[in-house]
Amino acid sequence: MNLLRKILFLLVVSALFLRAATPARAAEASITIDSKTGFILEKVEADKKRQVGSLTKIATAMVVLDWSTKQGGDLAQVAVISPAALAETSENNVGFQAGDTITLRDLLYAALVQSDNIAAYTLADHVGRALQAQLPPSGEAARGTPLDDFVRQMNALAKHLGMERTRFLNPSGIDAKEKPYSTAADIARLTRYAMNNAGFRFYVSQKEREIEFGRGAGRLRYLLRNTNELLGRDEIDGVKTGRTQRAGDCVVLTAARPSEVVQQGATTLITPRRLIVVVLGSPDRFGEGAALLARGWSLYDRWAAAGRRLDPKDKLGGPNE
Repeated sequence: MNLLRKILFLLVVSALFLRAATPARAAEASITIDSKTGFILEKVEADKKRQVGSLTKIATAMVVLDWSTKQGGDLAQVAVISPAALAETSENNVGFQAGDTITLRDLLYAALVQSDNIAAYTLADHVGRALQAQLPPSGEAARGTPLDDFVRQMNALAKHLGMERTRFLNPSGIDAKEKPYSTAADIARLTRYAMNNAGFRFYVSQKEREIEFGRGAGRLRYLLRNTNELLGRDEIDGVKTGRTQRAGDCVVLTAARPSEVVQQGATTLITPRRLIVVVLGSPDRFGEGAALLARGWSLYDRWAAAGRRLDPKDKLGGPNE
């Protein structure tokens, strides 16, 4: 009997050990790159088309920011929350109502910090109307709604960035009825572009942000909280989370270390050091993202020590590369 008990005990312990030693299921797709050069440090299924959820809002924000820059940079313009924006999603954490007024700046905070779908829709509707107003009556505007024109700009940006396996269908990334798609590599291209914009970098680095909006004659305030749980840890200063049933849990992370400074005679060489990590469809997006980032820095250090050699097949292409 004692021998039988010992055997059963060993079997239980062995089962527990094997369970603990089995690694968690990895993300469906991921990629880690050097932001400056686009050099790919590591990738898994990076070119496979997938739903990406609210990572879509990176493109939404950049269309707004690029448009704003061309118009003189006025993000204090006031937009109106429409009934259609409220119908876009079942979630309304901020508590928006139809007719509420809010600046484009605060809509960007809501869309990027707390991933608000109503804010993303309202940005697209407002900027889409502005784009249509610039076209002749018989021109492009006649082909669709302001939202259609805005999404067309999102896809034009994707094409410009070489995101050949991406199709945006709405500004929020909701995929319950439609099936927009992208890839880990394409989202990395988009993030690399976005992080060159100082305004975007500031928005996505905020752990909290109070926004204000109008309702009738009154003013309401709401404290946004960033959905990126890793923000502020391990030099992580962005970027965005995403989640839908089809996409699973997704996250894009960026982290920067102090630039490398090398003196060569009278010349000072300064090399920025920033990594971008994209994780799509992960059962543990934050844990896996943090692990990929740590491994990414190790791979980066080895690559840098070897002279940062670049082979075109080992890097993401861009609009000017």
